Amino acid sequence: MAARMRERYEDEVKPLLMREFDYRNTLQVPSLHKIVINVGVGEGNQNQKALDATVRDVAAITGQHPVVTKARKSIAAFKLREGFSVGVMVTLRSSRMYEFFDRLVNVALPRSRDFQGISTNSFDGRGNYTLGLRDQLIFPEIDYDKIDKLRGMEVSVVTTARTDEEGQRLLQLLGMPFKRS
Repeated sequence: MAARMRERYEDEVKPLLMREFDYRNTLQVPSLHKIVINVGVGEGNQNQKALDATVRDVAAITGQHPVVTKARKSIAAFKLREGFSVGVMVTLRSSRMYEFFDRLVNVALPRSRDFQGISTNSFDGRGNYTLGLRDQLIFPEIDYDKIDKLRGMEVSVVTTARTDEEGQRLLQLLGMPFKRS
């Protein structure tokens, strides 16, 4: 699967972007740089099983073992101390990145309830896109009977594009289902 998305980028998307944005060099063409998946686990310090379940789910979805993130500073209102486990994250690059992107666009997003497309408002000004998912059940790797709690996740697609317009066009050509405006 990973080869399919990378081949599509090289064969179809890259030449189209070169013509569309009038690039002189192939290295100027925007590409996917990395995908970062982040899941917050608020009760991670009190409940080790919740943290382990989240690590297991993210590893199943991405095919890579996630890193447990720690709190950087104490916040009394949240009963949080520095060093407490607060979430898990994974950074995907190269073939795993393309494989995950392919599954996200072609399998997971269409499985979400009442899916109409994703908003184009989540670009950061430099061509990177962040997408919030409500639960992990939209991925076919997750077994409904084995989850302890529905957890949302944040998927950040980092590109080498310089502007939001270039980044949006890149993701659109790779198959990201944006809403029609």
